[in-house]
This record gives sequence, C-alpha cells and structure tokens, in this order.
Amino acid sequence: MATYKTIACVAALLLVQGCATAPRFDRQFGASVRANVAAQTIDPRGAANANPAAGIDGPAARAAHARYQRSFAQPQSESGSLVNTLGTGQ
Repeated sequence: MATYKTIACVAALLLVQGCATAPRFDRQFGASVRANVAAQTIDPRGAANANPAAGIDGPAARAAHARYQRSFAQPQSESGSLVNTLGTGQ
C-alpha cells in the first residue's frame, strides 16, 4: 500500500513540475504569424479609402468574365495520341 502512495506522489510531483516553468517560446508565440500577415498587407489603411478602385469598366469586365466561363464549357480538341507505343508500327 505504501508503494502505491509513493508512486502516486512521484507521479503527482512529475506532473506539477511540468507546469512549473513556461517554455521559452511563449514570449514570442505568434510573432511569426503577425510578421507574415503584416508582410502580405499592401495598404493597412486601405479599408478607410472611400475612392473606388480605378480599372476596367463594367461591360468589359462582364465580357471578360463570360469569356473566362465559356473557356471551361468548350472541351479542348484532341489532336491524336501524344505517346507512341511500340505496337503501333510507326
């Protein structure tokens, strides 16, 4: 019975010791993520800009989008086999 108490006390001490000190990386935890997000942000104050973005007009954008969508609807024409096998005789 005393051995069970000794084992329980040792296990409890080991578990408590694991929580005694914080790892060194906790002070800088998340700094790399914040640095990467900041590096990817072009204009941090961009949401406050009330001027619309200058660029393509509406009808041209609609036509470009329709042309893009049609490019997936029409299958590519197959121009023969790209791989010559030994049994074709060519």
